[in-house]
Amino acid sequence: MERRIKVAVIDGIADVRLDRPEKRNALDADMCWELAELGKRLSQSEDVRVAVLSGEGKSFCAGLDVAALQELSTGGKFLPFTDLTKRSHGSANWVQHIVLLWRDLPFPVIAALHGEVYGGGFQLALGADIRVADPAARFGVMEGRWGLVPDMGGTVLMQQLARTDVVRELTFTARTFSADDAHRYGFVTRVVSNHLEQAMETARTIAGLSPDAVRAAKRLLNGALARSLVESLEEETREQAGLLGSANQLEAIRAVKEVRPPRFASSSPPKSKKH
Repeated sequence: MERRIKVAVIDGIADVRLDRPEKRNALDADMCWELAELGKRLSQSEDVRVAVLSGEGKSFCAGLDVAALQELSTGGKFLPFTDLTKRSHGSANWVQHIVLLWRDLPFPVIAALHGEVYGGGFQLALGADIRVADPAARFGVMEGRWGLVPDMGGTVLMQQLARTDVVRELTFTARTFSADDAHRYGFVTRVVSNHLEQAMETARTIAGLSPDAVRAAKRLLNGALARSLVESLEEETREQAGLLGSANQLEAIRAVKEVRPPRFASSSPPKSKKH
């Protein structure tokens, strides 16, 4: 099988690149399988502190490969897709897991977006914690053009970021929209011309902080939407109690006092989570 994704881990940063540029990084069965396998490996890593997800070539991801779309009815490599009712990953089915695994990783994920960010590619980007886009990037909830609906967690993730009427209009019309529109709607964190460089700079900033504190922050932010105010406040207290006086927390204080870069130990092995 020809590899569809390139991964390099340097200084705690996982540089993840969709690598099917001749097809504008469109999602086929092999790429989906690689995404699932990569998510499993990264979730078990103690050394990765942040990931940057981008695409090689002219686009981040143009959505589902048209040829692959035609294969859905026959199964084959796409067999996990054919029974969408099967909850294979907690509350998610296999294809939803391809997107939600980025949200579930124990460390932050930054998506660097350029060119086409369409359909499944747009939903994949929504799984990241932070999205940095090139000014010329184009976005679209394209599933309606194929007689389908967003089914990779997009209907949930979009409404966590944008007004529901905006989400409905984009989904009902399947029209494309600009990076500035995506920022205005709430889908994009920043729009900058050197988008990949800026994403990596943000990753370096995050990688320079205590991995224990960063992972605790992601757990808190991930769970806040599903918890009541009382539960969220209690969870904040639990996470903070676990950090106070820990080795990495004390090292953060020493580094500030001694005016030097901190020397953090690797974080504890992450616990598996269900959607």
